Amino acid sequence: MSIRHRTARKRGACLIAALTAAISLSSPHAKAAEPSPPRFTDGFGLQVTSQPRWADENHRTFLFSVSTNQVPTPTLLEGQEPGRHTVVVTLPAGYDPSVRYPVQYYLHGHPDRPDAQWNQRVVENATRDVPLITVQPNGSGRGWYSNWVTPGAAGPQNWETFHLEQVIPFVDANLSTVATREGRAIVGHSMGGFGALHYAEHRPDLFSYAGSFSGGLDLQNSEIRAAVAASSVNPGSGTPTVGADAIFGPPIWPFDGVWNAQSPAQHVESLRGMGVALYTGNGGDLTVNPIQAVLENRARETALVTASHLTAAGIPFHLSDYGDGSGWAPGCTGKHADEACVQADMNHFVGLITRRS
Repeated sequence: MSIRHRTARKRGACLIAALTAAISLSSPHAKAAEPSPPRFTDGFGLQVTSQPRWADENHRTFLFSVSTNQVPTPTLLEGQEPGRHTVVVTLPAGYDPSVRYPVQYYLHGHPDRPDAQWNQRVVENATRDVPLITVQPNGSGRGWYSNWVTPGAAGPQNWETFHLEQVIPFVDANLSTVATREGRAIVGHSMGGFGALHYAEHRPDLFSYAGSFSGGLDLQNSEIRAAVAASSVNPGSGTPTVGADAIFGPPIWPFDGVWNAQSPAQHVESLRGMGVALYTGNGGDLTVNPIQAVLENRARETALVTASHLTAAGIPFHLSDYGDGSGWAPGCTGKHADEACVQADMNHFVGLITRRS
């Protein structure tokens, strides 16, 4: 295992101050009555299509759904409803509407969904004793957290606009949040790791910390291009399928300008002044679960390219390059969608943004 730390000192200080304020205003010994989930009001281009409902009897995580004209017809995974976007919110224990809480946005991977139970477990475990709200918006099986270039018959697929200009202000209007850059962090796994850095680079005014768990960060990498294009035409990524050029345009030179322009690895300058954290394994034993091993191995290459650009720009960052995972967390095998690895990533990231690590 190799772990390199390049932690940005003094980054995320205001986010930590917000957390400290939340702790001081809420008694750790108070036992609140069983709460009802909040009710949400339409706004910012979103219409509430189902009000919040608890995910389970623990009363920390709830789900609701919205419709939006920015992505009116997302491609669907099994069990998803046409035109409806599920959003999952995990509240801190003892959530008090009179207290303002920082928010962490967690972007799921491909072909995952925000209401997958493993995502709930990872978030709840990492934030159990932390006064922090976590929001997981729908990114579809293949949304790639981008405004698509040529969606064709799929209709508008403006995922970036949906999330940054609609979901974030909507959450701030309906929950008791610290509604400033200093009160927000963003992180994601795989496709979501791409999305987290992509969003942070496009809107550094919104986030004080950004992180990637095994993200495909380098769109100039031919293997990542092949993976994105394959996700477009693969029915397993959602139905109906779309063209290989739907998201970023043609992936070949000289028509690949959008791919180059939207690649987080090469456009790190706007992350200056923000906390940045990258996490990756090397895939471990390539003979065991070889698909997930290769995916992680290739994602690692994009993390290293991103790290090299951050270093060249003089931007401090944290890198956990944990190899086969044996020294990172019990049960972590260094593979791409290994829950034990992602759990350890999330634990560490939450520790960074709360300065508990």
